Formats: sequence, C-alpha cells, structure tokens
Amino acid sequence: MSLYAILQVIWWLLLGVLLMGLAVMVGMDMGVGAILRYVGRSDLERRIALNIIGPHWDGNQVWFILGGGAIFAAFPLIYATAFSGFYVVMLLLLWTMIMRPLGFEYRSQLASPAWRNVWDWVFFVSGAVPMIVFGAAFGNLFHGVPFHFSWDMTSYYTGSFLGLLNPFAIAAGVLSFALSAMMGALTVMNGAEAAMFERARRLAQLAAVVAIALFAICGPWVHALDGYRLIGGPGPGVPQTPLQQSVAVAHGAWLSNFAAHPLLWLLPVAGFAGMAGALLAARAARSHLGWWLGALAWIGVIGTAGAALFPFMLPSSTDPSMSLTLWNSSSSRATLLWMVGFAAFFVPLVLWYTSWAFWVMRGKVSAEQITRGDEHAY
Repeated sequence: MSLYAILQVIWWLLLGVLLMGLAVMVGMDMGVGAILRYVGRSDLERRIALNIIGPHWDGNQVWFILGGGAIFAAFPLIYATAFSGFYVVMLLLLWTMIMRPLGFEYRSQLASPAWRNVWDWVFFVSGAVPMIVFGAAFGNLFHGVPFHFSWDMTSYYTGSFLGLLNPFAIAAGVLSFALSAMMGALTVMNGAEAAMFERARRLAQLAAVVAIALFAICGPWVHALDGYRLIGGPGPGVPQTPLQQSVAVAHGAWLSNFAAHPLLWLLPVAGFAGMAGALLAARAARSHLGWWLGALAWIGVIGTAGAALFPFMLPSSTDPSMSLTLWNSSSSRATLLWMVGFAAFFVPLVLWYTSWAFWVMRGKVSAEQITRGDEHAY
C-alpha cells in the first residue's frame, strides 16, 4: 500500500476517534442539559446539575471543533458536499448550539422563576436536538444521500429536509439521544447526591435499556437495506474524483465487510457490552464505572457504523457511482502528511488537558456549595 493510501486510512481512523470523542464528551454535557428538568426538580437542584458540567462543557467543545476541522482539512469534498446539501440541518444545529452557551451564561442572571424556566427548556432543546441530528446523520448514510456531480464536479443536492426524516434515521437519532441521556445521567450520578442521584440512577437504566433495544433493532434493519459495494475505480492511494468509479447496489451489502473480516464483529459486541455494563453499573450505583462503560458503548456503536460503511463516507442515492469514498474525497498527500504531524501533537494535548481538568474538578457538588456562592453563578 502506498504512503498516500496509508495516510488516507490514518485520517479515516482519526476522524472516527474524533467523532467518538465528540459523542462521549459533548454528548455527556448535552445529555445533562436534556435531562436537566427531570433530575433537577428545583432551581437549586438544577444549578447543582449545571455546576457538575460547568467546569468542562466549554472545553469539551474542542472535540466538536476538531471533528469539523478534520473533515474540512482532510476530506474537503465531504465538507463542501455535506454542508451545502444539509444547509437547513446545519442551521438548525448551529442555532441550537448557539443557544446552549447562552443558557449557561444567562440562566442565573435573573432570579425570576419564569426567566430560569425558559432557559431550562433551552437546555433541553439544545441538548436533545444536536444528539438526535448526530445519530440521524449516520442513519441517512445507510440510506444514501440524494446528491450528484456534474461533469465539472459541481455538486447538486436533490433531496429535501423532510426526506432526511426516514424511519431508520429517526431510529438512529433516538439511539444517539438515548446514549447521550445515559451518559448525562451517569455524569449527574458522579457529581450529585441524595434524591438527584437516585433520579439519575433510574434514568440511566431506562436510557440504557432503550439504547440496547434500538441498537439490536438497527442491526437486522441495516441488513435489510440495500447497501453499496465499490466494484471499479482507480483504487486506493491514487488521486481521483467520484466520476471515475463504479458502485453496485446489493441487498445486505452494508454487512459485507463483517463477512470478509469477522474480527469486526467485536465492534457491535463492544457496543452491547458497554450499554449492558453501564446498565448494571448504574443499578449497582457504580456511576464512574458506568461512565467508562458508556464511553465503550459509544465507541462500539460508532465503530460499527464506520466499519459497515467503509470505504464509503457519503454515499449517493441519486447516482451510487458518484458516492464519496475515502479514496476520492481526501486532500493531497502533502496535506495529510502535515496534518498527521499536527494531530500527533494536539490530540494527546487535548486528551491530557481533558483528563487533568476532570481530575482537578472531581468530587460531589453539594447544595451548600451552591447556596454560599454567587447567586448569579451557574
């Protein structure tokens, strides 16, 4: 395999790592926001929940920035095609994510219950919508996205917003939300006590059960879908465009990689093991263990989707042969090589900083800490 092909595979794997980091870290914070009104029955309890993630939520956004930056720099054709085609979805995602930091900054500035209640609903919407969109995006990849290219590589999106709300995408979106709610509940368990701890404990178990059921349903569902198979093209490590390849559509083709490489079945096993382990850990009130098992669940779920799609990254339902793959949508060899150097420095730095921040800010958040502090803080 040429150096260029190796770099392409490395960046496909790194993008997967960044998406997993985004799901675990950002999904955890958004999960807390989405379940805020359930785990917190009073203003004081909701402030406790916000203070549990208060030291971390803005730092965790680095994973979102890294993921978007990696797609932009390593796979610019994916970035351009997806962002132009999913314009309405991207605006919806953007506005909800803008409202979220406003909630942190403005919620406690006024003592009015009505004012704070509005921002509590903002936390719910800005936590639930992005995670549902995140999962639905993966679901739509298995259906194919309605776009094609002209002879001069101008992309044309021929679908609609409502067309993205197909049953499989909705199921994938709810799965993503369930995993986020589970991680959020486990996070609240890590930092809260008494009644809040018990509510989060019950919710973590319920979310885990929903996630297990949906992941189990999605497996046979994917097998029932028409999948794509790359049957002709320049091959890995060769500069190319989507106009130079041939793709066949076949029933159950999305599982062909698992048939060819049985070790890949460890990925869905890891997903189920993580969800089941998080369920049992929450039931046993071992929230820290449950959190790590929840992270394993995310790794297994996203890894399963990536392994099934490989080498496709943005399949086209309009013309399958114009699908964007790992081989025809990446940057040049020089760009990927430079980026490997930057990633080798910055990714470990982000991991170190995140670990250090959680270690320093570890422990429970008590009601006494909130009441004796600034009443206009989180």
